[in-house]
Amino acid sequence: SASEAQVAPAERNVVQWIERMHSAPCSRPYAGTFVVLSAAGAMASSRIWQACDGQQQMERVEALSGTPRTIFRRNDEVRTFWHQSRVVRVDRREASGLFPRVPVVTGAAISQFYSARPLGQERVAGRVADVVWFKPQDTLRFGYRFWSEKDTGLVVKLQTLDAEGRVLEQSAFSELDLNASVRTDQLSRLMDATAGYKVVAPSVVKTTAQEEGLALRQPVAGFVPVNCHRRTVSATDEAPAVLQCLYSDGLASVSLFMEPFDAHRHPAQPQVSSMGSTQLIAQRVLSPL
Repeated sequence: SASEAQVAPAERNVVQWIERMHSAPCSRPYAGTFVVLSAAGAMASSRIWQACDGQQQMERVEALSGTPRTIFRRNDEVRTFWHQSRVVRVDRREASGLFPRVPVVTGAAISQFYSARPLGQERVAGRVADVVWFKPQDTLRFGYRFWSEKDTGLVVKLQTLDAEGRVLEQSAFSELDLNASVRTDQLSRLMDATAGYKVVAPSVVKTTAQEEGLALRQPVAGFVPVNCHRRTVSATDEAPAVLQCLYSDGLASVSLFMEPFDAHRHPAQPQVSSMGSTQLIAQRVLSPL
């Protein structure tokens, strides 16, 4: 809000910073090129366009590296155009992985688990940005450094830090136009142009862990359930449904995926891996009778 924008950076608390970042994408249309770099050296770049019109928020992301694809988002609906296979996959927002995004979480007492420390100002993609360090108050979560564009609050750079302060992953705009002539109706027409593509829309049923008869043995401090869906991975009825439950503390998020064990597809022993700030663990869980 305008009143929050007038608060001096040094006086903003964690909640005020996050609210400013949430409202930023709709402050004005923009276009830019952003790059994601992991500590292991993996790099991905994309071109992004975003615009808002009333209650409608539109986003287009064109992958500049990896498999050619274009991702459109209209509010919570996401369509991924896979150009080589001529397939369009329809998903919800939580599956899109678009940058930059600060999750909207209600019920998480985020100020108990992070403190905000302003680190001055730096220029990113030609724009002056306020730099703030979200320092975790325990060992259960990573730290984050945000570069928030001074006028709009838009996140123009983000670093994820480990307990020693090492950068695990960083994302940043390398070029940004905050006066771009991007309109929601233009992006909407492109998103709806599915002629010549096979549209795949996995069935998604909203549920809760409790409805599925599941519960965490021990709650993790600060993390609250955001949503839970049962979905089919493919469009065929034979594919087993996968349950995905998302938990977040307002910055970090954890997804739990559960499906029936299949000895042909799933490893018998637990598998652990990490890629930048993403940690993965796969293991078989025996359900009590």
